[in-house]
Amino acid sequence: MAKIYGSILELVGNTPVVRINKLAPDHVNLFVKVEAFNPLGSIKDRLALAVIEDAERSGKLKPGQTVIEATSGNTGIGLAMVCAQKGYPLVLVMGENFSIERRKLMRFLGAKVVLTPAAARGIGGVKKVVELAQTHGWFLTRQFENEANADIHSRTTAKEILEDFKNMKLDYWVTGFGTGGTLKGVTRVLASERPATKIVVCEPADSPLLSSGIEQQRNADGSATASHPASRPHQLQGWSPDFISKLTEDAIATNIASQILTISSAEAMHWSKELARQEGIFVGITSGATFAAAIQVSQQASAGSNILCMLPDTGERYLSTSLFADVPSDMTEEELTISRSTPSHSF
Repeated sequence: MAKIYGSILELVGNTPVVRINKLAPDHVNLFVKVEAFNPLGSIKDRLALAVIEDAERSGKLKPGQTVIEATSGNTGIGLAMVCAQKGYPLVLVMGENFSIERRKLMRFLGAKVVLTPAAARGIGGVKKVVELAQTHGWFLTRQFENEANADIHSRTTAKEILEDFKNMKLDYWVTGFGTGGTLKGVTRVLASERPATKIVVCEPADSPLLSSGIEQQRNADGSATASHPASRPHQLQGWSPDFISKLTEDAIATNIASQILTISSAEAMHWSKELARQEGIFVGITSGATFAAAIQVSQQASAGSNILCMLPDTGERYLSTSLFADVPSDMTEEELTISRSTPSHSF
């Protein structure tokens, strides 16, 4: 039934679960939750709406006050949407090494984007936003420690999963992590409502923070003091910053994860392309990485298992990355041959 929405923000959440038909092993049922259906194309739209509305309710965010956050892209894009609709100025801090289209999207939505050196890594961006917030009196959303981030996933993402699988078992839930909001928010609901569901967490093989077993050093407020000792540069933008967030640590500390899998950049890009070319599902590198983990789980799962994999964002914000490096902009020889097969060609 048609519905008229009061604002773009009412479209956040309620993303679809889709069956994988060609790529899944025959003996299992593999599903994906496609978060690209959020209005600005990623799961971080949920986070953005949650932290702003929680701050409004608590009075921490005043009318017209500038909002600031560090981002690898998706959180910033989501915040830019929310702040544009609600009328808050927004400043975002992002490493210079992240894709150009992310900067342009945030600026197109009205945000100011301050770049930090790639060598400063994620922790450098976090330190910069703290400096700017303290200097100018801006509201810092603190996405890596903010409980509103996890709460929105308990209220929405987890409840959507329960509703979609209400008449069937859910054997595995597969996810990556960035801020840890999805991980913490969904797992505590599944632990309560679906305790038989196995939780599989994945991270970059080039930067295996959780797999290392090394504790993250923290400040009194829960923020990381420095980059994690096991952290290394990796190509999975938006997945696993160079520190373990407080929300991620909270989730892992409950021993909810039955497996922690490491995924290479090559695997991530391979499966992102395969999802597009064989299933028509257009997603980014981190979605490809999570799907790579789901394929591993599927291959080992018992017959008839139901597996749900999170796909966190769309592929369009990776156009300038290595994901699209082998996609030409000009016609290939095969395409030229097709063009020349009729008299109207002009090449």
